[in-house]
Amino acid sequence: MNNQEFWDAVDTLVEQSVIIIDRPKGSTHPRWPDFVYPVDYGYLEGTSSMDGAGIDVWVGTDEKKQLDALLCIVDLYKRDSEIKLLIGCTEEEKQLIYQLHNRTSGMKALFIRRS
Repeated sequence: MNNQEFWDAVDTLVEQSVIIIDRPKGSTHPRWPDFVYPVDYGYLEGTSSMDGAGIDVWVGTDEKKQLDALLCIVDLYKRDSEIKLLIGCTEEEKQLIYQLHNRTSGMKALFIRRS
């Protein structure tokens, strides 16, 4: 299947949105202090997701700032699902993010790479 139209649509969302980083690298989650953000984390201003907030983004240190992967998340604690866009993440950062979202039995992530 050709997923190019999906990625084109996501690219358009990113291009037409301001990225707000509200949890910089090294900060902790407001409810779970052992959840440390290994990469800048935020959202696309003016968008919405399952939780009513903006579409979540991880923004890494790769200078290209290319959107080349995303995570589909199932959160059993909140009983919801979301996508999280990975923008400019190095391979190491992608692994850290993926592992972070899969470290408990209550949250699982599926990693989808742009082909």
